[in-house]
Amino acid sequence: IRLVESGGGAVQPGGSLTLSCVASGFDFGDSYMSWVRQGPGKGVEWLSRIGYDNSVTHYADSVRGRFTISRDNSKNTVYLRLSRLNTDDTAMYYCAKPKSRSSTSISAADYFAWGQGTQVTVSS
Repeated sequence: IRLVESGGGAVQPGGSLTLSCVASGFDFGDSYMSWVRQGPGKGVEWLSRIGYDNSVTHYADSVRGRFTISRDNSKNTVYLRLSRLNTDDTAMYYCAKPKSRSSTSISAADYFAWGQGTQVTVSS
């Protein structure tokens, strides 16, 4: 299983970014996918989960209404659109393949794999 994130960068408060995660090594279309993040000096935070297509999505309260998860099964890619960013959103963002379809876990043991992460830095 391989997950490769991209799209991170530096952005001003209020700005937007779209993160991408290209998956390989498993049946992507038959897999739920998640995004998690870890900010500097903070623990891991679960952010969002998407079902087999774009009809089932779940979000943490902290990002609901600002972040949008989506996927393109033809490209084996899951996305996370980040909008109305603030400094608290500064973190390393990871996509992950959860072991459970209902997982909001922050434990690596509850995932088959995580990517290497992509850094998002929000500052003025």
